[in-house]
Amino acid sequence: MLPFLARRFGAHALLAAVAAVAGYVLASLTLNPAARFAGRTPPVPDEVVAQQLGALGQDPSVPLAARTWGWLVGLVTRGELGLSSRGVPVADEIAARAGVSLRLLVVGTALGVLLGTAVGVWGAVRQYRWPDRVTGVASYLLLATPAFVLAVVLMTVATWLNGAAGRTVVPFTGEYTPGLEGGFWTVAGDRAAHLLLPTLCLALAGAASLSRYQRSAMLDVLSAEHVRTARALGYPRRAAVLRHGMRVALAPMSAFVAYSFGLVLAGATVTELAFSWHGMGEYLVSSIAQNDVNAAAATVLYNAVLVLAAGTLADLLHGALDPRVREP
Repeated sequence: MLPFLARRFGAHALLAAVAAVAGYVLASLTLNPAARFAGRTPPVPDEVVAQQLGALGQDPSVPLAARTWGWLVGLVTRGELGLSSRGVPVADEIAARAGVSLRLLVVGTALGVLLGTAVGVWGAVRQYRWPDRVTGVASYLLLATPAFVLAVVLMTVATWLNGAAGRTVVPFTGEYTPGLEGGFWTVAGDRAAHLLLPTLCLALAGAASLSRYQRSAMLDVLSAEHVRTARALGYPRRAAVLRHGMRVALAPMSAFVAYSFGLVLAGATVTELAFSWHGMGEYLVSSIAQNDVNAAAATVLYNAVLVLAAGTLADLLHGALDPRVREP
């Protein structure tokens, strides 16, 4: 297992380096940092603009290769990601926002995987019966619904529940209630309540696609010889499906979950904006709007690391489920 993981980790580290370079080059080519100084009254002198951009490492008079190399050297040797357009280290801003996004991503992805797997297996076992048809229609309906529309629907339902209860039962704006006083459990309960709808939004969207894939994989396994052999040896249908079918069906599912994580990140960006969460999604949108090269490139690197980390976990799970992939 260790050689297998070492090979995977080395490959993912190389991909992260490629993503870092590509992200910085793409941000430098598409964004115009000097546009932040345009239209001001009185006009900003060109010398001041050049000085400001030079301090951020974004002076357009410097060749792109030199700017990219300087950014990479700072990242590798000092762990720095440059300064944002506000003059604050980008690494500090990401550290403050990453925890906000990870709360949504980790919980939402975990719930989506569990729900999608359970619904997919249930639909396969009950093929063409009413549970399979109902879950299939619900999955396709969720797949056809944009993340922002799903968020609005959930907020509408929460507003109706709050109105029916005569008080705020399900808060959905921001990460917490400003000015809330109380002990640890009061604050924790408030944050959990604010986490409910954004997490549900991500979990439902993820479960919709995962359930379709899991159902297809499970149907292939149910007709396999090893499941029929288990039934012939006297195993009950439930035991044969869970002990001999689920493990084989979950192996390809692990890779699908990992490499669809980029879609989860995109959905999280929209979800953060809809529910007013100040996470990495909002940070990416604001950095592009402000033509902030360093912030945009660092956000691309952050997303690449998350996707590759998910891929590493998927490889570990795949190797545990299927020993054949661990062979050199």
